[in-house]
Amino acid sequence: MNSYIQPGGTLTLTAPYDVVSGAGLKVGAIVGVAARDALAGAAVETVLTGVFDMAKAASQAWSTGAKIYWDDTARVTTSVATSNTLIGVAVADVAGGASDVTGRVRLNGAF
Repeated sequence: MNSYIQPGGTLTLTAPYDVVSGAGLKVGAIVGVAARDALAGAAVETVLTGVFDMAKAASQAWSTGAKIYWDDTARVTTSVATSNTLIGVAVADVAGGASDVTGRVRLNGAF
């Protein structure tokens, strides 16, 4: 097959802002998780599918199976759809306390 390039689960993107390994990032409509630290403008391997523990908006309870979005302004995951990009689903319940700032997300890799 002459047109095949790669599986596409990981892409090399240009970091839109400084990112640390394991943090989310958004380039256009692509949202993924940085595989390593990168400064804004540098190439960074970005994982698009899989299950990750990601920073989430505080004081938000999640239920398993809830749709999860990327808030590029706050650079966190959220259950709020308005002005945010759908990235996947919650795969574990999360309490809604102020200190509950990590959520387990299955990235869907679709845009």
